[in-house]
Amino acid sequence: MPLLMPSSLYGLARPFLFGFDPEHAHELTLDGLARTQNTPLACAYSAPRVNDPIQLAGLHFPNRVGLAAGLDKNARCIDAFAAMGFGFVEVGTVTPKAQPGNPKPRMFRLPQRDALINRLGFNNEGLDAFLANVQKARFRKTGTGTTSPMLLGLNIGKNAATPIERAVDDYLLCLDGVYPHADYVTINISSPNTANLRTLQSDEALDALLGAVAERREALAASHNKRSPLFVKIAPDLDEAQVAVIAATLKRHGMDGVIATNTTLARDAVKGLPHADEAGGLSGAPVREASNRVVAQLRAALGSGFPIIGVGGILSAADAKAKIAAGADVVQIYTGLIYRGPALVREAAQALLRDRSQA
Repeated sequence: MPLLMPSSLYGLARPFLFGFDPEHAHELTLDGLARTQNTPLACAYSAPRVNDPIQLAGLHFPNRVGLAAGLDKNARCIDAFAAMGFGFVEVGTVTPKAQPGNPKPRMFRLPQRDALINRLGFNNEGLDAFLANVQKARFRKTGTGTTSPMLLGLNIGKNAATPIERAVDDYLLCLDGVYPHADYVTINISSPNTANLRTLQSDEALDALLGAVAERREALAASHNKRSPLFVKIAPDLDEAQVAVIAATLKRHGMDGVIATNTTLARDAVKGLPHADEAGGLSGAPVREASNRVVAQLRAALGSGFPIIGVGGILSAADAKAKIAAGADVVQIYTGLIYRGPALVREAAQALLRDRSQA
């Protein structure tokens, strides 16, 4: 991912940074953010947080624009992203044990469509390193003075080497670890880059997983004297009947919300472009329509009160507004940062604030 900086500088820097291999540019960015967060150099990417509070899943979100999981898998840069004005930041996906992910190269830009393909495969340093980084973050201690603190979501998954029949074990291990430190926890069952992971979205597998997670959450809530909301992240490559089954299962097991959606396996929107046939999940503008469709189907199935976080294809304020119009309560961005830079955070948050004030 290119270096995040104010839009006036970002436009100059992007062509140079796009000369790097995407994953190398991504790591350079995170290294830079990790070194400069909580220092005077953070002013290069800092922005005032838009104050647009919303109550959701028992949480007080300071605004409706968040960072999607996958960018900061090891939770190294929480304070840097807090400084950019996000209302909430989700880090991970973390797995119980460290794993390298899939072979490189595994990330590809499709700039003609403002898109990325990745098949990273939950590459991360493992739960212990992840939690150490989370506990180093200062954002909760420093506060913002005039607005509520940014919220932190922790996204959990399974190791690639864990058989799918034992997936529940990995999710419970991660849940035990992250629970005390999370404002909310996300159960990621929708990455296309871990073999068989998406089979956990099927009715019987999802029922078993969420039943186990819900039971463990009750025990954790009692022992930690806090009830952290649980969200489930789903794929865009689902039909209406599948969405309806998922919606019913979420309600049955007392999940607090859903994140829609992850990346897509579809390639219709990028057919014929360089890298279009690479394996992996496609993100960015081409996933916007499918994501909005799933958000709308979820809203119809879940009713008006069930929290939905919308993610997929947000590259402008208008895209953020369309996601809310489809039925999302709040939104997350990721690929939009690569193509638009950090100015997108404030632009989207201000647009959603104006939109709500005019409603």
